[in-house]
Amino acid sequence: MIEQLLKEIPLLKDYREWKRINKGFSSDEKYFISLKNSDEKYMIRFFPINQFEDREKEFAILKTIETHTNKAIKAIEIGKIQGRGYIVTTYIDGNDVEAELLVLTEKEQYQLGFEAGQELLNLHKIQAPKHIESWYERKSLKHKKYVEAYLACPIKIDQDEKILQFIDNHMLLMENRPNIFQHDDYHPSNLIAQEGKLNGIIDFGRYDWGDPIHEFLKIGIFTRNISVPFSIGQIKGYFNGEEPNDEFWTLYSLYLAMCVFSTVVWTLKTIPEDMDNMRNKISIFLDDHQYFSNVKPSWYT
Repeated sequence: MIEQLLKEIPLLKDYREWKRINKGFSSDEKYFISLKNSDEKYMIRFFPINQFEDREKEFAILKTIETHTNKAIKAIEIGKIQGRGYIVTTYIDGNDVEAELLVLTEKEQYQLGFEAGQELLNLHKIQAPKHIESWYERKSLKHKKYVEAYLACPIKIDQDEKILQFIDNHMLLMENRPNIFQHDDYHPSNLIAQEGKLNGIIDFGRYDWGDPIHEFLKIGIFTRNISVPFSIGQIKGYFNGEEPNDEFWTLYSLYLAMCVFSTVVWTLKTIPEDMDNMRNKISIFLDDHQYFSNVKPSWYT
């Protein structure tokens, strides 16, 4: 099937090799493609045709990103074929950073995180389109819906009332926050490295617009469990080697607290078999912050 599809796409018809990519939660069919008589390597994603308009927007965003960093995958072609849509992007050689960190020293992990933070800052130079509503309005509404769904579900988190109170006490901090591009899934599995150096950024399918600090909650949920030095490096790199201020930590904690409820609801709906694992991740970052008695996590030293 894939061979026939590739032969109908002029750019890829002279392929040398294809390989299915199964990583990630996306429902897209993803393939690595190399060409005959060329060093070019591509990735093609097939998606339902009813998503085509949204994917055109994603394609345009990738084109914009190219003007701010040379580390991100590049958009090459978008089209329709046999009742499905497809996007072709460049393919970035290397290992995902999660695997790369296993063979690096703590100093090297920190430096790789520093590079990741600097590249994240480059992404955050892209302003939201004027028609996008304010971050406060959109995030407040999402949070309200997630809390309602959480309260109606059978899963409960210890001291949830304390966490909700912390959120209510700090919600107004989101007013007048910047409305910029968010990768929204920026963590080691979506970063590519080679020989300890950052080689690329992938998987922009969940991009959004809003407060840049929201991007860092993935550190508290995922990255700190993989590498604390990388996590600290990413924060320090983003701030050009300086320490983030108290406002950063309070907003970081606010978004992490909100994530308690959205994570439970999303996991129950999407991957219920992974609920125990997700609850363990939540428990870890709640302990990091003593259920948000502290806004700066205990691992940040």
